[in-house]
Amino acid sequence: MWDRILDWFGFGTHGHDHGHDHHGPHGHTHGVIDATIATTDRGIWAIKWSFLILAVTAALQLAVVMASGSVALLADTIHNIADATTAIPLWIAFMLARRKPTKTFTYGLGRVEDLAGIAIVLIILASAIVAGYEAIDRLLNPRPVQFLGWLAAAGVIGFLGNEAVAVFRIRVGRRINSAALIADGYHARTDGLTSLAVVVGAIGVWLGFPLADPIIGLFITIAIIGIVWQSARSVLTRMLDGVEPGLIDEIHHAAEHVAGIEKVVEAKARWLGHKLHVDAAIVVNDGLLLAAANNIAGSLKAELFAHIPALDVATVRFAERQAESGHHHAPDPFRVSGKLASGLLEIVDTPQGERMRLRLSRHAEGLRANVAIERPGGTVERLPLSPVGGDHHYLQSLVAPAEPHEFSARLHLAAGADSEDLQFAMTEPEGHHHEHG
Repeated sequence: MWDRILDWFGFGTHGHDHGHDHHGPHGHTHGVIDATIATTDRGIWAIKWSFLILAVTAALQLAVVMASGSVALLADTIHNIADATTAIPLWIAFMLARRKPTKTFTYGLGRVEDLAGIAIVLIILASAIVAGYEAIDRLLNPRPVQFLGWLAAAGVIGFLGNEAVAVFRIRVGRRINSAALIADGYHARTDGLTSLAVVVGAIGVWLGFPLADPIIGLFITIAIIGIVWQSARSVLTRMLDGVEPGLIDEIHHAAEHVAGIEKVVEAKARWLGHKLHVDAAIVVNDGLLLAAANNIAGSLKAELFAHIPALDVATVRFAERQAESGHHHAPDPFRVSGKLASGLLEIVDTPQGERMRLRLSRHAEGLRANVAIERPGGTVERLPLSPVGGDHHYLQSLVAPAEPHEFSARLHLAAGADSEDLQFAMTEPEGHHHEHG
C-alpha cells in the first residue's frame, strides 16, 4: 500500500526503466519546451495544465507579496512565473504553425517559438534584476515584514503548486513514456523546495532575525539568474541551428539498422520551433537499380522517424562514392561490358584488407563470376567472386589478389548454360612496380 502511494506521487521506481533510450538525455530547460513532449497531444495537454496550476500559484503568492512586502516571496513568485511561462512559446508556435508556408517563409513560421523564448528570457532577466535590487536594498535598508503567517502560508502554497505540477508531469510522462516530461516533473519538485525557503525566511523573521527575508530573496534571485543563463543558452543554440550532440549519433545509429547503406558521409539537423529537420547523405552500391536505392532511402527515413520522436522532415541524399581504392598503388578499374553483365571491376581496400570487387549495374539471373590472373611461370591465380551481404549487384573475392597488382587476367561470367570470358589487364601506377624486387 505504501509503495503504491509513493509510486502515485512519483517517488517509486515505476517507469524508470524503458529499455534502450533512443532519444538521448533530456533536461529541464526554461523558455523552451522539449520537443519530445510536444510530439503528443497528451504531452501538450500536460504542459497546458502545468501552466494553469503554476499561474494560479504565482497569482496567490503575488497577492501576499503586496501585503507583506517580502522580497523572498517576490523572488519565489518570479521563479514560479518563469516556470509557468515556458508554455507560452509552445502555444505561440502551435498557433502560427497552422499557417501554410509562403514564397517568403518557405519553411513556415516555426522560428517564432525561438523569438518567444528570447522574449521570455528577457522578461525573466528583468524580473531577476528587480528581485535582486529589492533584496540588496532590503539588506542595506531593513524594513519590517508583515503578515508572517500569510507569508509562510504563501511559501507552502508555492511548494504545493510545484509538487502538484511534479506529480502531474511525472504521471503523464510515465503514461506516454516521455523521459523529458518526467525530468520536468522532478525539476518542478526541486522548485518546490525553493518555495519552502520562503517559509524558512518567515520563521527567521519571527525569531527576531529580520535580514532572513532579504537573504532568502537573494538566494532565490541567484537561482533565477541560473534559469536565465540556461534558457538563453538553449534558445540561442536553437536559433543558430545547434542541436544536441547525441542527435547526430542517433542518425548514424539509425543507419546501422538499414541493410545496403555502406556509409553515412554527412548528417545534419536543425530545429524549426519544436520540429526537427534532418538531412543525411549516404553511400550505397552505385550498381543498384534506382528502385532498390530508393527503397534503402525509404528504409532509412522510417528508422529515423522511429528513433527521433520530434522528427518532422527527413531528407536522404545519395552521395558520390569516394575513391575506396585509397591504396596508393591500386590499378585503374576495368569497365565490364558483356552480354551477361555490365559494371566495374576493381581492387579496393576493405576493413578485411584488399579485395577484388565487381559492382554490377546489369547482370543476368543467377550470375556467377571469378577472376583468373595469369602469373609468371604459367601459374593461374583464381579468385571466385561472391555476393556481399546477399546483394547480387555486389560481388567480391574472399581473399586479396597477390602482389604485384600488374597482370593480365580473365573475368569468367556464367549464368545457366551461358558463359563468357572478358580479357583485361591491370597496371600499377608508375613508380610503384619498382618497389617489388
